[in-house]
Amino acid sequence: MIDAVQLQKFGLFDARVPRYTSYPPAPHFQPAVAPEATPRWLAQLPPGSPLSIYVHIPFCRRLCWFCACRTQGVRSADPVRAYVETLLQEIRLIRQHLPEMPVLSRVHLGGGTPTLLTVEMLQRLIAALLDLAPMATDFELSVEIDPSEIDDARLDCLAEMGMNRASVGVQDFDPHVQDIIGRRQSFDLTKDVVDALRARGVFSINVDMLYGLPDQNQARLTETTQKVLSLNPDRLALYGYAHVPWMSRRQRLIPAETLPDGEARLMLFHTAARLSAWDGFHEIGIDHFARPDDGLARAHAQRTMRRNFQGYTDDPATALLGLGASAISRFPQGYAQNAPKTADYLARIRAGQLAVNRGHVFTKDDKLRSAMIEELLCYFTVTPRDISKTAQAPMHKVRALTAQMKEAFPTLLDDWDDQLVLTPTGRVLARVIAASLDAYTGEKNRHSAAI
Repeated sequence: MIDAVQLQKFGLFDARVPRYTSYPPAPHFQPAVAPEATPRWLAQLPPGSPLSIYVHIPFCRRLCWFCACRTQGVRSADPVRAYVETLLQEIRLIRQHLPEMPVLSRVHLGGGTPTLLTVEMLQRLIAALLDLAPMATDFELSVEIDPSEIDDARLDCLAEMGMNRASVGVQDFDPHVQDIIGRRQSFDLTKDVVDALRARGVFSINVDMLYGLPDQNQARLTETTQKVLSLNPDRLALYGYAHVPWMSRRQRLIPAETLPDGEARLMLFHTAARLSAWDGFHEIGIDHFARPDDGLARAHAQRTMRRNFQGYTDDPATALLGLGASAISRFPQGYAQNAPKTADYLARIRAGQLAVNRGHVFTKDDKLRSAMIEELLCYFTVTPRDISKTAQAPMHKVRALTAQMKEAFPTLLDDWDDQLVLTPTGRVLARVIAASLDAYTGEKNRHSAAI
């Protein structure tokens, strides 16, 4: 049973902490750290090693008010076409630095709205990506799909190009909530797109939902969750809405007084989580759910799951290459982020340069804390022996950090056979506990709510 008194004691309802899709979090990346190192990091990837690629498409036909992603509105195809041409140039630049024959593990098109691209743009972009390296036996091509920005021609194209996983954005099906967040999308339209994907042989489908939206309540979220479950997705991501109007000006259109408070957000999460569990989903980490036969559920059971910028993944690749404006790459040596502004990104690539303008080089301490935070958020455990091996860190340093955790959260951690295990209440506070391992400081109010 969840102990609400302890949740309040440890500040869950007031805390603002990173989501820890990277460590250190991206706000701590530094200018001029990675631009010169990135070509070297690319060249040092072992031949034959798995490589994943994320492509950021920063354009949307409609700008949803809830969204804090780096996106911009577009009315014509001209800027999108010019951007795709620049992506193709970036791919050619990357090819110059890659070692011979890496193996493509995953390619993911995200945004923004990747399905905004025309058939011809999609064909050229995906063909260029697949030409970078041979595909792994378990290769996955996934695309974020906006049901209001897709048609039969683009669905046919994506299926023919090898898309075998689709991520469908829903957020909430309630018309009142949709009006407040500036995203009208009916259940019938969404179902038609899901049915069309399956008709084309795309059976692996993720659905993204949000809790904590304005005027969202348990009745509304229950109805949305039941409708989502009727679509029979393989995975469900249940993210907490991050109200950060200082980062995303469009969020200022959402009245702050309509947002549920911390305790209400927790109840909303548990409402959707219980419904998902009753429908046979396994709870994965802090915000994902998966069918037992899905790859993410298998990776979770085998403890091979990872955490990255898309949340949780079963991707075995140790290197993630980010293409496009603001995209972040992760190498064994550190992070490298492209220029966030589209104009700056375009200018750098067109000048024949990689677009990286900031990043972070891992220290030994980073690797240790990162490994602990990742295990904590993936499995709600910390296993000193495994951490020491993964991070190549002395056991006494691992023990020092675990002792620090136990002192700060004595009632939230159980010690089982040389492994720290979060209690049920501790699981709810996982991000807060992870933040206690964070050696970097910053303005805590710049992050999203802990629940």
